[in-house]
Amino acid sequence: MRRLQKVILLLLLISSCKQESSTHKNSIENTLSLIFDEYYKFKDRINPIEATKGGNFEYNDFIANYISDAYQKELIKEYKSFLNRLSELDETKLSKADQISMNVMEWDCKMKLQGLQSPIVVVTSPMYNLPSFELMPLTQIQSLHLYVAQLGAGGSVHPFNTVKDYEDWLKRIEDYIIFLDTSISMMKEGMAKKIVLPSVLTQKTIDQLEEFIIRPTSEHLFYRPIQSMPEEIDSEQRSYLVQEYAKMITNKLRPKYIELKRFLVEEYLPVCRATAGFKDLPNGKETYDYLIKLHTTTNLTADQIHELGKEEVKRILIEMETVKDKIGFKGDIQAFFEFIRKSPEQMPFKEPQEVLDNFNRIKEKINEKFDQVFELQPKASFVVKRTETFREASASAEYVPGTKDASRPGIFYVPIPDVKKYNKFSDEALFLHEAIPGHHYQLSLQQENKKLPKFLHPESMGVFVEGWALYAESLGKELGLYEDPIQYFGMLSMEMHRAIRLVVDTGIHSKGWTRERAIEYSLENEAASKESIITEIERYMATPGQALSYKMGQIKIRELRTVAEMKLGKNFDIREFHNQVLNSGSLPLIMLEQKIKNWIETQNNVNGN
Repeated sequence: MRRLQKVILLLLLISSCKQESSTHKNSIENTLSLIFDEYYKFKDRINPIEATKGGNFEYNDFIANYISDAYQKELIKEYKSFLNRLSELDETKLSKADQISMNVMEWDCKMKLQGLQSPIVVVTSPMYNLPSFELMPLTQIQSLHLYVAQLGAGGSVHPFNTVKDYEDWLKRIEDYIIFLDTSISMMKEGMAKKIVLPSVLTQKTIDQLEEFIIRPTSEHLFYRPIQSMPEEIDSEQRSYLVQEYAKMITNKLRPKYIELKRFLVEEYLPVCRATAGFKDLPNGKETYDYLIKLHTTTNLTADQIHELGKEEVKRILIEMETVKDKIGFKGDIQAFFEFIRKSPEQMPFKEPQEVLDNFNRIKEKINEKFDQVFELQPKASFVVKRTETFREASASAEYVPGTKDASRPGIFYVPIPDVKKYNKFSDEALFLHEAIPGHHYQLSLQQENKKLPKFLHPESMGVFVEGWALYAESLGKELGLYEDPIQYFGMLSMEMHRAIRLVVDTGIHSKGWTRERAIEYSLENEAASKESIITEIERYMATPGQALSYKMGQIKIRELRTVAEMKLGKNFDIREFHNQVLNSGSLPLIMLEQKIKNWIETQNNVNGN
């Protein structure tokens, strides 16, 4: 009897300990869930345009002045607070999924904090959540003044459906005017510290401003929402909004753009630098080293990435030669590049809509084999649109996600500055990258994934997002594309373009390469037109490090697939591999690698290997 009582007491004690342990674990998970939720709300609050893009309209009347001292001080305080709260949690008590999410948040906070405290302050711009520079806030590409114009024209992420939507935009313009004033002030401080843009980039920015200055109000980009006002808005409200938008353009925007242009032409441009890279700025090397880590999530140096890029260029050139010979072209690879650039067969379009129709045909084609390669399907749809005229001369093709509830579709923007010169030789690869299974597919799944904390729903980690999209280009044959060898060559050209970026971005910003040398290197190794190459090189000059993310991410995903195929053998399932890569949101590469290795080990244990 006593022995039985002891056994019962022991069992009760064990049960009590388990309950206590379970309660403690639940408490930690609840605390972490609360932190995740607060971090998500914090990120929406500090970047209200991103909040709008994700379908949270709480801040639709606000634009963050992200280059102001007050804004940056708040960020520093908040990032430190979140890091302190995470450090108090026992990570070992969390599920694997929560550990991954917690580590991503910790990485994000640390990297953003480091940028805010660096000598050349790096801040997160509302322009697709990309880094910008406090003292060089306006550039010819990926700059808030371009993003605001895109939103203000309507048809983008800011809604123009109700009177409140229209009034919210008027309030956002008030904030935007303050941002432009702050930009001028910060650029003057940059002039004093010799932290200024290359003159060629400033000239491009000046040229862009003409569109906003010379257009009469009735034809102005910011007046377009008035011209497409919903019928539900009654005549009295319509008349009121017409007057307010006309006053906004005439009395606020146009005078501010005139003031900004005068400053750039008369004060800023004369002191801009002739050099191309960050190497020539005070603390430029240290800032570029930080940007490499931010954009690649690795500890590789500029020299290592430069050499890796040259190796990839050499490898892809060999494959290009093989395709050239298969096509039967007589001549060297440079001659073939020139043939592709000027081939009338690759420039068949007469109207911009024909370009868009071609992308929609590609969409229909891959539907036939999609289920053989992928299992998951997002709810969100997307549309293919021409890039707005005011920015398409300096724009690349891009994807803008739809809202989280799929009420607004994603948008695949295609620049068509001259339709008769539009070359379609890489359109299949471009579709795979920007739409399916690239950006639209990956980002839609990410923001629809209810198992992820909400802060992981937006784009976030560029090396993952862009790495996945470049990897997606390589899936063309598995998805029924690249039957035309020219289109397969187009895929190789797209990959070459990203490999070249590893060489020219590091060349410009760490090795003293000139703009001209970078352009020449690109012309020697890819088939893109000189005009598009110039646009790209100037993009790298304005956004150092960002262009590295594509190839670095793709290399890692392809490497992990190869490892999985080798170790799992006949048990390798391509659809499940893709699920594993995509179902945790955008991850730093080191975390993605650990996750896939753990999955491989689990699969081998299940299969008895």
